[in-house]
Amino acid sequence: MMFDDRMRLVKDTVFNPMAVLVQAVPPWLFSVLGLVAGVGGALAAWQQAYLLAFLLWFLNRIFDGLDGAVARISDSQTDFGGYLDIIIDYVVYAAVPIGLAVGRMETAVTYALIFLLSTFYVNGASWMYLAAILEKRSHQPADRLTSVVMPAGLVGGTETIIFYSAFLIFPKALVWLFCLMGLLVVITIVQRLIWANRYLK
Repeated sequence: MMFDDRMRLVKDTVFNPMAVLVQAVPPWLFSVLGLVAGVGGALAAWQQAYLLAFLLWFLNRIFDGLDGAVARISDSQTDFGGYLDIIIDYVVYAAVPIGLAVGRMETAVTYALIFLLSTFYVNGASWMYLAAILEKRSHQPADRLTSVVMPAGLVGGTETIIFYSAFLIFPKALVWLFCLMGLLVVITIVQRLIWANRYLK
């Protein structure tokens, strides 16, 4: 989340005008279209059609930005919408590197993938349960723009977009990229543990 706050301003500048034009469309439909694009990108990566995979990943990110923007513009935000959005994000975040690794079928890439997805698994617990505790203690900011606020960490949405784009642009460097992202996610987990130990006692 190093750049997420800054990117939020850029995201709003880009997506809010688009959201005004399509505000009659239910936000959940953009979420589903994002799922289709993301899974399609994973399938394209599996077939080593990397340009198509990148374009579908980019389309997934557009739909992911539109669903929330449309919900806010049309005043139709719901807890279920936020829940659906994060579930779809996690499906795509798993599917794309799996598609890349299966397409390569190399032992080193597979091991790096296992490491990366393992860090995702622990990272999910590190922020979701902490967010639930903060909600319970009413520590969520009143002006939040998402359904839940993820406790800050080194790797957030912006960094994920950068890494996944790099995965698709530089598929021959997957071992290094998977391992680097995994290590940064581990640091993020440790950051949240330290924060929780300091503030939740």
